[in-house]
Amino acid sequence: MTVETADLRPGHRISRVIKGGWQLAGDHGEVRREDAIADMEAFLDAGITTFDCADIYKGVEEMIGHFIADVRRRRGAEVADKVMVHTKLVPDLGRLADIRPDEVEAIVDRSLQRLQIEQIPLVQFFWWDMAIGNAVEALDVLKECQRKGKIANLGTTNWDAPVMDRFIDAEFDVVSAQVQYSLLDRRPAGAFAEWGAQRNVQILCYGTLAGSFLTDAWLGKPDPGFEFENRSLIKYRLIIDEFGPWDLFQALLRTLKAVGDKHGVSLAAVSSRWVLDQPQVAAAIVGARYKRHLPKTLEIFDFSLDDEDRAAIGAILDQAAGPNGPVYGLEGDRNGRHGKIMKYNLNTNPADKVHAE
Repeated sequence: MTVETADLRPGHRISRVIKGGWQLAGDHGEVRREDAIADMEAFLDAGITTFDCADIYKGVEEMIGHFIADVRRRRGAEVADKVMVHTKLVPDLGRLADIRPDEVEAIVDRSLQRLQIEQIPLVQFFWWDMAIGNAVEALDVLKECQRKGKIANLGTTNWDAPVMDRFIDAEFDVVSAQVQYSLLDRRPAGAFAEWGAQRNVQILCYGTLAGSFLTDAWLGKPDPGFEFENRSLIKYRLIIDEFGPWDLFQALLRTLKAVGDKHGVSLAAVSSRWVLDQPQVAAAIVGARYKRHLPKTLEIFDFSLDDEDRAAIGAILDQAAGPNGPVYGLEGDRNGRHGKIMKYNLNTNPADKVHAE
């Protein structure tokens, strides 16, 4: 088994499965911090070299920074430098109208300090509402951060093509777009992927397992409704509701289970493999917290879907009602049921270069 890789740009090689950090940020169930940090090394040694985090994921940049520093101390810079960190820069909604360029750069500096590295391989930026403030002008500082060597490459998250066009036309080299993409949510397919091919923007997919809904754990289970303490489950239960009734979701799980049994892998591996096979997809982000999840994660690279598998899965997908519209269109409606569960002001004071979590 060899972990597949992809090149976002020359010198920027990533593993096609990225270890996600959102599930380590709290608000998604218990996190054993020390275990999670220690277990990151097993992922690195297995070939999963790329780690995703964000300035607004509480404590996660620090966790990855502790991991990198520990590996550097024990095993040397050559091993530590194999870690490819992708973070995000998300100014608070409440600051979009007046955030200053120096405050944007302060967020970059804070991430560098948290991650304990000299250059961030990829910063993925997002602006909650393009009607507020001047996003292109405010984020122009990121190009200056590239010139200073603080950032290697720039990407975006949760933006559709028209918004990214504004930045590409303003001479941002956008290497990637991180968007939600799964068997339950195929909004990035078609026009968005075609646009990415034309603009040399590769897709990084989150929500590939829909917050664990696309795993054996939910096979045969009754509809739980929408009451969860875990916000991630609320988010993806809403996506299932857009996809179709619970019965159709269960039919999808049964089909994925049958395909997985045929190849000797889990239905989760089938779900992720399907996404990785889609046009313009560079990688899938999987929120595996601990090394015990590693063997199941690596199954993704143990098999290939054949025409029979794709036809069986496609027959279920053809019955899906949605989700429809642009990527992040549902979530971008702050008054809608998808948008209401979001948290919009998590960056606190961006001028605090070292923020005590």
